[in-house]
Amino acid sequence: MSPTDQRDTGPANDRTAAKRRRAAMQRVRDARDRLTSTTGTRPAFDYELLRQFAQNRLSASLVIILLVSTVGFLSSLWTGAVNAGIWIVAMLMVHLTIVAKCRQFLAETPVNANIRAWRFRFVMLDLFFGLAWMFNLVQPAGGDKGSSTFMLFVMLLVVALSNMLAFSLPVAVLAGTLPVTAAVALNLAANGDLNDFILAVMAITAQVYFGLLAYRLHSATLATLVARAEKDALIGELEHAKAISDEARSRAEAANISKSQFLAQMSHELRTPLNAILGFSEVMKGEVFGTHTVPAYKDYSNDIHNSGQHLLNLINEILDLSRIEAGRYELNEEPVQLAAVVEDCHHLMKLRAKNRGLTIHELFEPDLPRLWADERAVRQICLNLLTNAIKFTPQGGEIWLKVGWTASGGQYMSVKDNGPGIPEEEIPIVLATFGQGSTSIKSAEQGSGLGLPIAKNLIDLHGGTFTLRSKVRVGTEVVVAFPSERVMSALAPLTEPAPSILPTNTPRASAEDKSAHRKRPATSAGA
Repeated sequence: MSPTDQRDTGPANDRTAAKRRRAAMQRVRDARDRLTSTTGTRPAFDYELLRQFAQNRLSASLVIILLVSTVGFLSSLWTGAVNAGIWIVAMLMVHLTIVAKCRQFLAETPVNANIRAWRFRFVMLDLFFGLAWMFNLVQPAGGDKGSSTFMLFVMLLVVALSNMLAFSLPVAVLAGTLPVTAAVALNLAANGDLNDFILAVMAITAQVYFGLLAYRLHSATLATLVARAEKDALIGELEHAKAISDEARSRAEAANISKSQFLAQMSHELRTPLNAILGFSEVMKGEVFGTHTVPAYKDYSNDIHNSGQHLLNLINEILDLSRIEAGRYELNEEPVQLAAVVEDCHHLMKLRAKNRGLTIHELFEPDLPRLWADERAVRQICLNLLTNAIKFTPQGGEIWLKVGWTASGGQYMSVKDNGPGIPEEEIPIVLATFGQGSTSIKSAEQGSGLGLPIAKNLIDLHGGTFTLRSKVRVGTEVVVAFPSERVMSALAPLTEPAPSILPTNTPRASAEDKSAHRKRPATSAGA
């Protein structure tokens, strides 16, 4: 495997190893939770289920008191007022005990709560609650149809209420409903009547149905808790990853600042010896002090001069890009004639294009107003784009320079060639710093990979857009558009003199001074 393949597969292997570590940690955590849990789930889930049980009981406290009072009053028609009163008092005592224990449980912290003990207490209290209901329902005597219907109705009401309140604790549901259902079913079956027997079967069927319903509710609640725990874990991982990312970003910013400071400090140290190399090599190349005894020395001097010039240009590009990335590149804005700048760049590169057998066409829209821009930056953008087009267009090719209006009222500059083109997947690469596509790597004139990034960053500083369109074996076009806010409109002359801000005893400014003060550029978004 080549080093490149190893670098490509390295991050994938790291991600796979990280997933395996997380899965192993999850299995260990689940096994530990099952060993310490009372129900086979996580201990945190056990506490949350008990907390829901207690909250449901407290929220339905008044409803249960009203239900007990109503059933006790109605049952007094069969059992008498004394027995009904005793039953109501006993039921209320059991209910108030449950309420008190629920409040005590909620007052404890999850760390100090003994889940196993509280679970046992709640189950036993629900068992007493169900037994109290059972004693009321076996009291009616006489076997008439009214008492049988009343028993079945109360049983269904108690079972439904218990399922709604205690579904988070299925054992408590069974403890609170089985005594009631068993008492009603046996009492109805003991009457020996067919209708009562049918009612007994209905009671058992209702118990099974509500039991399944409680199980479904418990499963849904547990699934919700699991999803919430996974969400919290994911949020924790995201926060951890964000912290790592912020730390890495801080280190990267510090490294970038150090790089910028280093380049700023080294600019003088690099340029000084390069200027000496360029100067002396030019003297040697021109044989100012006499002809070389060995003709090859002249060629060597020419190579030294060209290499030094290339290195100086590279240093300038790196410094410019560093200033742009550090936010220290300041635009020296002034009125700029875009077509004139592009034409000047064409004249500078015409000889180089002619030596390669290339034809450059100019397509400029007439009477374009000036732009409020940095002329040096605009010139550098045009030179970088034109240099790339000349470098990668084969001999006999053609290049088109276009300047005109954009649809939004801005101005654009376009450089188009009929060269080999850039594959679509390599466009992000060539726009990155030091990025080079496959065509550049195969070319004899390899560049530094800074021309397009510098041009893109410079147009971004102007608030414009940079668009690169290319198709393999067809050509490449780069369009640089300046926003309409930078297009300058002609100023109408002032019809009235500007109000003077000078004291009355101060001589008035001359007409020339006034005219100089009025010569300020103005922008128009709709020009």
